[in-house]
Amino acid sequence: VLGLVSYPPLFNEPSIPADAKQRARAILDGCKGGSVGSYSDSAGIEVIRRHAAEYIQRRDGGIPADWQNIILSAGASGGIKVLMALLRCPINGKKPGVMIPIPQYPLYSATIAEFDMEQIGYYLDEANKWGLDIAELERSLKEARKTSAPRILVVINPGNPTGQVLSRSNIEDIIKFAQRERLVLFADEVYQDNVYENGSQFHSFKKVMMEMGEPYSKMELCSFMSCSKGYMGECGIRGGYAEIVNLCPDVRTMLLKCISAQLCPTTAGQAVLDCVVNPPRKGEPSYEQFEKEKASVLESLRERAELVARTFNSIEGFSCNPVQGAMYAFPQIRLPAKALEAAKKDGKPADTFYAFQLLEETGICIVPGSGFGQRPGTYHFRTTILPQPEKLKEMLGLFKSFHEKFLQKYK
Repeated sequence: VLGLVSYPPLFNEPSIPADAKQRARAILDGCKGGSVGSYSDSAGIEVIRRHAAEYIQRRDGGIPADWQNIILSAGASGGIKVLMALLRCPINGKKPGVMIPIPQYPLYSATIAEFDMEQIGYYLDEANKWGLDIAELERSLKEARKTSAPRILVVINPGNPTGQVLSRSNIEDIIKFAQRERLVLFADEVYQDNVYENGSQFHSFKKVMMEMGEPYSKMELCSFMSCSKGYMGECGIRGGYAEIVNLCPDVRTMLLKCISAQLCPTTAGQAVLDCVVNPPRKGEPSYEQFEKEKASVLESLRERAELVARTFNSIEGFSCNPVQGAMYAFPQIRLPAKALEAAKKDGKPADTFYAFQLLEETGICIVPGSGFGQRPGTYHFRTTILPQPEKLKEMLGLFKSFHEKFLQKYK
């Protein structure tokens, strides 16, 4: 589809299936002048926004979605930033606050700093598969209100970097908390296709909120999706959407003004997002191949998720929660006292010290937990499950061997 919209002479190519041509034609018909080389509407090409609304409605079992509440963006990040910007004004002399999970995805901390907002961290419960504890949300909010005006509650589900998938009852409790405290919910759901653990299931915040009925179904919610994750992995093309639910009409008008200054998200990204939200249907020429490839990618990721958690749990000093979803493991590592001393002498956090030594000796790159936030006195790192299975096995073998030598060195 991307090839066709980028280079229309390919419509004459007989080897390209008819359903790909039909989708590409619909996209081009929605473009000014029939070309992705032109600007689109600031909120994105209308037919793709309509397809995104239909996708959400199918996903949520028929709960209506309005295409006019869909804003296409340069990856989910573009939508997150423009919506966060709406809430950046001080209230009664206090900075607006954004509640984010710790560990967190650094897009949030960086954007909060850029917009001069207040970061309000709440710790995920590592002992409970990185679940979200309401008592911890309440503690965090109460503390934050002394110095800031909390306005947004960010929830990442499935989690990055922690790989957890929230249960429906946990989501209901979070919604009740946000409604009670008058917080706008930001549901970062970009990994909704990536659920691996038996018994785990993705529930969208919008679906749960609507099924709970009033007053929860009237809450303000912004949810985000991307073509960078899932089975697609089209990170560099920068396609995503935000769905805005129950936003005040005046605020919504201001949002559309704000995004008009950015002209439009990349049209190539919009085209790829259309492939995600409008996939081949049963009976179409591409359907069987698409389903086979999608299932193969997700099954392989499931196997790798199990392999990574199992291997880390077999290494002395490591503990790793199941990778229920997303694309990462976030194991905890207990380091010997001598290693902590050496790190201090080197002027580095202990997990960063460990990560540098691992990189220098094996070529394996992990991200220290201190880059995401963690409970004081604990050390973690994030590693991806994305390498192909054989490469991943080789990497884990090298990792285990390095760690044994590290413990020997600093015992």
